[in-house]
Amino acid sequence: MADIAVPGNTLRLNVISTAIFIFSVALAVIVGIQTRRAIPPIVILLAGFVLMQSPRVAQQWERGIVLRLGRFVGLRGPGLFWVVPFVDSVSSWIDQRTITTGFAAEQTLTSDTVPVNVDAVLFWMVHDAEKAALEVQNYRTAVSWAAQTALRDIIGRTGLTDLLRGREKIENDLQQLIDHRSTPWGVTVLAVEMRDVVIPVALQDAMSREAQAAREKQARIILGQAEMEIANSFQQAAKAYHDNPTALHLRAMNMLYEGLKEKGALMLIPSSAVESMGMGGLLGAAAMRQQSLAGGGDDVK
Repeated sequence: MADIAVPGNTLRLNVISTAIFIFSVALAVIVGIQTRRAIPPIVILLAGFVLMQSPRVAQQWERGIVLRLGRFVGLRGPGLFWVVPFVDSVSSWIDQRTITTGFAAEQTLTSDTVPVNVDAVLFWMVHDAEKAALEVQNYRTAVSWAAQTALRDIIGRTGLTDLLRGREKIENDLQQLIDHRSTPWGVTVLAVEMRDVVIPVALQDAMSREAQAAREKQARIILGQAEMEIANSFQQAAKAYHDNPTALHLRAMNMLYEGLKEKGALMLIPSSAVESMGMGGLLGAAAMRQQSLAGGGDDVK
């Protein structure tokens, strides 16, 4: 991420400075016309140039770091404040809004030696402008590098499975680690969010095959459980029919009826069922019914 520096020593024009400069120019012109001498207008212009550097304006979200002859004298802002020209200087302007920083770790090995690319976003803000200006050279760059090294550290201590499934825990650990490193700089980490985790293509294919095999295994287990339940149901039905032959005959008649509802249906019945269930008469009636249905169809044609 490119760092955006906010220069402090560079004069930032504002309404008050512009008004002082315009007033000094107008006064110099009037004095020059009246006196017809060059020295008074020049003196007025120099005084206006000096005075226009005194008023400074900080935005609502900014704090100005004021140094007097190189020594810190305080924070200024928001709004209008005054400095002593050529004695005081505003070394930097500290932005205290929430700042987002994108960072990444490329080709970083996990604890199980799998190279991954991880993209994340850091949400942070400056809570102590004095420390941010005095304790670190460039707090924005420092936070960015601290986030990248912390992310690599977390990835190196985490397995691939935990990295893919436990994002919330990793984000919390990452936030605490970055916040611990940046607190001495007056920076508070608000949140860390992982945007993407990229693993090698070959590993993606292997994980896909593994997931497919797991789903097939689960499907076979469910099918086996269903077969067991069906077998238990048949076992209970057999016991009920054994104790009640009439119910068994009714069930046989219902099976024949269901099988012969469709024209041209063919039913294969074991001979043992014919003898044990007394289905000889039923089969004869069914055959006659089938023949009549077939004959009726031919008459229609």
